[in-house]
Amino acid sequence: MDQGDGNSKISSVYINNTHGVDDDDFYDRNLALFEEEMDTRPKVSSLLSRLANYTNLTQGAKEHEEAENIGEKKKSPQMGTFMGVYLPCLQNIFGVILFLRLTWVVGTAGVLQALCIVFICCCCTMLTAISMSAIATNGVVPAGGSYFMISRSLGPEFGGAVGLCFYLGTTFAGAMYILGAIEILLMYMAPKAAIFVSPLHPEGEAAAMLNDMRVYGSICLLLMSLLVFVGVKYVNKLASVFLACVILSIISIYIGALVSAFKPPHFPVCMLGNRTINAHEIHDQCAKIIQIKDPTTYLWQQFCHSPELNASCDEYFIWNNFSEIEGIPGLASGIISENLWSSYLSKGDVVEKGSLSSSHAAHPASTRQPYVFADITTSFTLLVGIFFPSVTGIMAGSNRSGDLKDAQRSIPVGTILAILTTSIVYLSNVVLFGACIDGVVLRDKFGDSVKGYLVVGTLAWPTPWVIVIGSFFSTCGAGLQSLTGAPRLLQAIAKDNIIPFLRVFGHGKANGEPTWALLLTALIAELGILIASLDLVAPILTMFFLMCYLFVNLACALQTLLRTPNWRPRFSYYHWTLSFLGMTVCLALMFISSWYYAIIAMVIAGMIYKYIEYHGYKEWGDGIRGLSLSAARYALLRLEEGPPHTKNWRPQLLVLLKLDEDAHVKSPRLLTFASQLKAGKGLTIVGTVVSGNFLQSYGEALAAEQTLKHLMDKERVKGFCQCIVAQKPREGISHMIQSSGLGGMKPNTVVMGWPHAWRQSEDPSFSFTDLKMSVSARINTVRVTTAAHQALLVPKNISLFPTNSEPCADGYIDVWWIVHDGGMLMLLPFLLRQHKVWRKCGMRIFTVAQMEDNSIQMKKDLATFLYHLRIEAEVEVVEMVCCFDISAYTYERTLMMEQRSQMLRQMRLSKSDREKEAQLVKDRNSIASISDHHRRVQMTWTKEKTSQYRITHSGCSTPEGFRDMLSIRPDHSNVRRMHTAVKLNEVIVNKSHDARLVLLNMPGPPRNSEGDENYMEFLEVLTEGLERVLLVRGGGSEVITIYS
Repeated sequence: MDQGDGNSKISSVYINNTHGVDDDDFYDRNLALFEEEMDTRPKVSSLLSRLANYTNLTQGAKEHEEAENIGEKKKSPQMGTFMGVYLPCLQNIFGVILFLRLTWVVGTAGVLQALCIVFICCCCTMLTAISMSAIATNGVVPAGGSYFMISRSLGPEFGGAVGLCFYLGTTFAGAMYILGAIEILLMYMAPKAAIFVSPLHPEGEAAAMLNDMRVYGSICLLLMSLLVFVGVKYVNKLASVFLACVILSIISIYIGALVSAFKPPHFPVCMLGNRTINAHEIHDQCAKIIQIKDPTTYLWQQFCHSPELNASCDEYFIWNNFSEIEGIPGLASGIISENLWSSYLSKGDVVEKGSLSSSHAAHPASTRQPYVFADITTSFTLLVGIFFPSVTGIMAGSNRSGDLKDAQRSIPVGTILAILTTSIVYLSNVVLFGACIDGVVLRDKFGDSVKGYLVVGTLAWPTPWVIVIGSFFSTCGAGLQSLTGAPRLLQAIAKDNIIPFLRVFGHGKANGEPTWALLLTALIAELGILIASLDLVAPILTMFFLMCYLFVNLACALQTLLRTPNWRPRFSYYHWTLSFLGMTVCLALMFISSWYYAIIAMVIAGMIYKYIEYHGYKEWGDGIRGLSLSAARYALLRLEEGPPHTKNWRPQLLVLLKLDEDAHVKSPRLLTFASQLKAGKGLTIVGTVVSGNFLQSYGEALAAEQTLKHLMDKERVKGFCQCIVAQKPREGISHMIQSSGLGGMKPNTVVMGWPHAWRQSEDPSFSFTDLKMSVSARINTVRVTTAAHQALLVPKNISLFPTNSEPCADGYIDVWWIVHDGGMLMLLPFLLRQHKVWRKCGMRIFTVAQMEDNSIQMKKDLATFLYHLRIEAEVEVVEMVCCFDISAYTYERTLMMEQRSQMLRQMRLSKSDREKEAQLVKDRNSIASISDHHRRVQMTWTKEKTSQYRITHSGCSTPEGFRDMLSIRPDHSNVRRMHTAVKLNEVIVNKSHDARLVLLNMPGPPRNSEGDENYMEFLEVLTEGLERVLLVRGGGSEVITIYS
């Protein structure tokens, strides 16, 4: 076998590896049959050695192979399930909401609805974790975690859109955790650290608090960013300390609940009637009067105009008395019966205890009175939006998959265990809070009724400070985890290069730490901190996280239903119904919590999707492409059920293009014309034929295919290209017409260029081995399309046709309807006028009437027919005067045509004889050279035989032959055909000489191939003098109908 000359692989289908290859590697004696393909089909031993290295991936992850070849120094991942997944997930899930808002959710929604909220949210994350586990165990998950899984399952558009939304959500989550930590610091740990002094009214106090949170939050963000910049290993070391504080805090809640059954902690709550009093306003006693120096209390002064006993006071204050209740009645008190049901409040409502009696004949409470007020209007949907971020830490481990030793094992196990742990904690805490804490304290968001203590801290044992300190470190740890995961997520998106302006964020330090991504993350988190309201940030995070979880479930469901061959997850406890259920729950929660936030999040994701789609497509073997293939298969099988109805017929084009010796398209305007016809939509296949043998011309065929693709992009033609290698162009075209398309999506119309130099192409000096199609090949194409029942369009003078940037300002498209062949002549002008180039052109339809026809009635019938077709056009019937005398011009033109055809046949015959003689001489010389060493061979070609052959096959090589040719008389049928062509051409030129385009029925080719030259002459005469002509030949079926 020829070993080749070291050319590139693309030039040949044979692959040679003889250059620079060690014999011991490839020329194994037992693998000699496979030595030619070792670079694309490596030995199993070499493949397994590559798989043993985590960072050296096999085919299918090309982008990582390319990154590996650059020579970047990569760190070795060493983190396991516990440190890499379980702890980060616990920290993110046990973030700010558990300690700051869960008690308020229980008090407002009631135990039953709170259990429902927690259960729905936990089910959503558990179903998502199951889907995520299936995806994560379906191959190596590099850095990027959730983004990598979504993008490789649903494609770069979905992956980029959801990945960026999830990145923004994770970044704002870091801001939310920091805001929670500052809230704990300023309200429960060090209230005197406030910088801004608040006026006396509540609005000024709230504004001052927001400013304090902005200042301290920015400082905290700076410190955390510096810590993350130093290295993720320090964050992981601190993670253990932070999580220990969280666990101790949660344990103290359980112990405190058990202790409260025997010895409840003393946290008295002052009540006026059934209204809760702000404990910050109680400077002496929870009473109206006292028996010391001043008979009235500080509370008296808040409700009355003066401290005197006879002062005018608030009506509700007069009719109700002060009382104290236990804020923590204890586990055995039975308070859970009061806390089972919801108690939703509007903004400005007083927190009340329904079981206490009060006088209701009173005016609404004033905000200047020392009550505990609701700061926002609450509802079930609002609570869902605020609580959901507390279960959104499930991606914390997968976001750091690049740091994991075995991501396929660690991500499922660590994530599911973390969700189970946190779900049990949340559900049990809901019950414990409802069973141990009074409802008015639960509904008191900031603990004003218990002198500013953290509400969940009042239940803790031995002191509320355990919870305060533990929750502070918990929120700090969750913030660090978010600031660690978000930059890695952005780095993974940037390295994929699907969003060009993010490319700079793919770079980092020498050890791979995402420095620039961390800087952008800190800047975006600062925007969240400037909002300074935890309750405003939480619903936004809910949308971003729910959208990400929705698409994780969708990815798993699609891969399962499509049964992709590469879908082989090691995690087997999944099902497509669970994924669809999780997707439905996510979508429902998005609109339940905030329908307008949901729409905004979808719009943002949609804009990113369209941007990535516009920028360019990357093939990642994603599920969306698999879905497209399944949908295409289903549609093709449906189309195969029967032929399309006439109403659904549209031109499915097969455009045949010629390439010159330099692989350039010779008539690019042919594709321009096809794009103008594409106003009718439908299929477009652009094809060409490369002469030669497929094995030797494979590279040339690929180059031709790329040329066609570039031209299609330039002309904005949506479709496919096909290149066929054949020994003869006519055979290649025949094969293309027979095999193009699939099922019901086969081309029904062939577009072919007019052979301008068809007279020269038949000259005997013409090289039949070049890429030009001969006249016989083109006429054979007409015959093949007729046999295949396909329409044929042949534009003449295609170089004069307008481009897409040259619209026709006026003029007409003239249709010469001579014979009916399915209505193509009516439909094509309508489709062309849908395009901007031909839109302003009018339409004229001419038909020919013979002597026996009633031209007036024909015109009326044609106008009625066009009216029913809903086509606007001018109608004219041209009367062809019957002339029995053949003109001298027609006779002379026919005679010249036949003389030329006879001469070409004789010249081709003499040429073939000369070729045979040359071959025989060559054979004689080669045999004679052999006989010098062996034996002499008797030649069968003698001098006498040669002379006789030359005499009998002299043809037109003698003057007598030419005289015989000149004495021929024209065939009568040819004279009649030439007469028709001449007369029709006269009429058409007379009527349509100024038309922008002339559409004309194309006559059928002769059944005998010997008349091919005459056929081309007839067409040439028929179209002489016309600038732009489109010859149309129908496919034999009706393509237009008058019925709706």
